[in-house]
Amino acid sequence: MRKGRLLVISGPSGVGKGSICKKVIEKEENVEYSISMTTRSPRAGEVDGENYFFVTAEKFKSEIAKDGFLEHARVYKHYYGTPKANVMEKLAAGIDVILEIDTQGAMHIKESFPEGVFIFILPPSMTELRSRIIGRGTDSESVIELRLGEALKEISYIDKYDYCVVNDDLDEAADNVISIINAEHSRVTQNIYDVIDKYKEEI
Repeated sequence: MRKGRLLVISGPSGVGKGSICKKVIEKEENVEYSISMTTRSPRAGEVDGENYFFVTAEKFKSEIAKDGFLEHARVYKHYYGTPKANVMEKLAAGIDVILEIDTQGAMHIKESFPEGVFIFILPPSMTELRSRIIGRGTDSESVIELRLGEALKEISYIDKYDYCVVNDDLDEAADNVISIINAEHSRVTQNIYDVIDKYKEEI
């Protein structure tokens, strides 16, 4: 059985990370989202164990003490983290796991799980990124400028990633991510011992 790959996907706000991840999961049966854990309360329509694992602050801190996260952070009053056991269970079962996360979180993952596959999603241009953010109709001009400034900071981390994918066309970008997944599963280092054992059995 092949071992699953942890796909760490980052990119600026408005670049279309979520749309790409959703499209990849629609196209590939063996790819699933990583489910994060949080201490915030569920919002309307959110389901425990599907959108997030919703826990108390005491439970979250207990998991920190047990080294139970690949990464975690406190955002304002609430904790968010990536449960290690849940990801490892899926990878061991041969399932590829997508973790959509910001650059800071990705760097923490790289320290704790360097064998992950790190993919950065780029916009075709900053002009196009601005248009996409404006198109959402949720941000003021000052917030848009702030997001663009943050985008440049995040893009400066691109040399820490293994691959970059430009999201000019959604389907093409998703197909490029799928090509990366397939290439990673063809790495000699991923399959060599299984291949050798298989040939030994056939002698």
